[in-house]
Amino acid sequence: MEASYKSESESEAWPGTQRPGTRTVSAAVREHLRKLCLREFPCGAGSWNKSRFLPQTWRTWREVVPKEEDVVSPGEETVEDLLGLVRSPHSPWALLNDSNAEDSFLRELAIRNPLMITDTFFYSYFRSLRVVDKEVTLVDKDLLKFLKLEELVLSANRIKEVDATNLPPTLKVLELYGNEISSMECLCAHPPASLQHLGLGHNKLLGPLESLYVTADHWPNLVSLDLGFNDLTDLQSMVASLRTLRHLRLLVLQGNPLALVPYYRGLTIDSLAQLCVLDDITVSPNEKHLFRGLSLNGDLLAQEAQFVVTIGNIRGVLDTSVLDPEPGPEGPFVAYSYYVTYDFVRDEEGEADEDTGELAEIVKPSPSSELLVEESPEEVGEDVIKDIVGGVTEEVEGSLESEVEESGESELSVISGPSTVLQTPRASAEELAKLRLRIDPRLCPSPGTVLFNTTHKPWAEVIPCGYEMQHSLRDLVPLKAFLLAGTTVTIVEEKILSWPVVLPAVDSPLSAKRGKGEKDKKGKEKDRKGQGEKEPAKEWKVPKKKKELPKELRQDPPILQVLGRGLVILEPLLAGEPLVSTVCNFGMVRTLTSDRLTLARDSKKIKKVAKKEKPKAVNPIYESDYHPEPLTVEVQIQLNQCRSAEEALRMFAV
Repeated sequence: MEASYKSESESEAWPGTQRPGTRTVSAAVREHLRKLCLREFPCGAGSWNKSRFLPQTWRTWREVVPKEEDVVSPGEETVEDLLGLVRSPHSPWALLNDSNAEDSFLRELAIRNPLMITDTFFYSYFRSLRVVDKEVTLVDKDLLKFLKLEELVLSANRIKEVDATNLPPTLKVLELYGNEISSMECLCAHPPASLQHLGLGHNKLLGPLESLYVTADHWPNLVSLDLGFNDLTDLQSMVASLRTLRHLRLLVLQGNPLALVPYYRGLTIDSLAQLCVLDDITVSPNEKHLFRGLSLNGDLLAQEAQFVVTIGNIRGVLDTSVLDPEPGPEGPFVAYSYYVTYDFVRDEEGEADEDTGELAEIVKPSPSSELLVEESPEEVGEDVIKDIVGGVTEEVEGSLESEVEESGESELSVISGPSTVLQTPRASAEELAKLRLRIDPRLCPSPGTVLFNTTHKPWAEVIPCGYEMQHSLRDLVPLKAFLLAGTTVTIVEEKILSWPVVLPAVDSPLSAKRGKGEKDKKGKEKDRKGQGEKEPAKEWKVPKKKKELPKELRQDPPILQVLGRGLVILEPLLAGEPLVSTVCNFGMVRTLTSDRLTLARDSKKIKKVAKKEKPKAVNPIYESDYHPEPLTVEVQIQLNQCRSAEEALRMFAV
């Protein structure tokens, strides 16, 4: 039989049954039985049914003869009427909505035969106790009074340790999901010898020593074991201990950092030949064949997880350049580029990717939420500009990885260009602080993570990022925390203002060259006139009308603006899913005005390209038919998984 108990406040327990600050299992059981009101109307023995429980006395034969009239005394209720009061959902004595069939059975038993409701009956009656979400902190010795208890469920409580000597020896099922147990050592002091299922999922099991407590010496009859969603990391040691459990058929390890390594399923299946179900997925004969022999080389496999991040197309970006005025001869010349950033956990144990040239520094940002530069570069001086613009040491194709300097107090400094690397000298920290680049704090990675970004691309209706990056991580515990938190994807617009560099005037060399050039030019004109040639007016007039950009430009620090930002949920990767693929939708950012300006600009370009041909008509944009595309970006994150023993040994053999 079974009794199920739902959430109760700690203050409702009987006084004197527990120490202050603790709540025992037996106190929760008594509290629930008291709420059933098994000794109160309509249950129990009272004035409403006293004639049925009066002591039997000697009666004459005339009194024994049945009578036609009702034998129930005035003021009493029949058994059927009392049962109707507890069965009807509209009755004030009906059971609560969260009650189960066991509670209903006890209520009806207390009506039919209330004299059976005693402590002795309870201790011999219950074979299953479910104390769920009751704020229980202590498994007390009163549980030993339940002589036939086979199933004990204490999930979603606050239990940190379990005194195994207080567990009934008849237990076959013990579930402790969602508690605060940090080690199985407390259970192994005096474990129930006949236990067949042990559930310790969603606890705080951590450390390589936990594998010492899952051997046949402690659990000789264990058939099912659930250790999912803890912090276990050593896969090789765990499967070596589980191999001693000869009766083990069902195993759950997903949600642990050790389940993130690509060969996790293959090594576990090959190590536990008798296993039938792993992580709620049936072990097929084909899997056993593909991973055969992998356990023989398990100690040679590197314990690291591999992820591949792919970022596809960006759509719905507002073309900001059409809103800027035309630059004059003195500037500024404005350039826009767009890219996507995401954060990923930093690998403390793994080696940095020094050969890719992606590492760059990002110092702590200003707490201000403004996006633009507060002070102009001219107010700071040319030396600071050189420190920023000249700090680029290498340009690479790919992504930009940025680290958070914990000791620095200067502002965020980013330089333009495709995947550039900014080396910020510590001596210029004060100067950078004076510059005070006000950048949205959302561009900065979370603590313990590293910021990556795609290659800068110009505006287009569809901006193809074409980004793919593989992350290899050996520090698995922070990786689990990162997957639970998810990654933040941001679409960034970078605006760079460029100004002509004014060169110092030099009189003598330039004037001499200019004079010589004018003489040669006049001489050529006389020769052409003497020969009767016509002057090529077009050839000489075009250079005068053509406006050439200055060859040398000075760039201001980039102005960054967040166009869209959202969280990508990565918890499915921890729960066993191999792939998370999504389209991040940040809503509408384009406007009817900007799209009309973009359309007009594109129409001019078409006319310039096709001078001789008749340009194609461009349909105007009407407000009634205007349905802009939302700002979106395609993101895909895949957890690498080995499909055979050969693949695992080829990729991860040390």
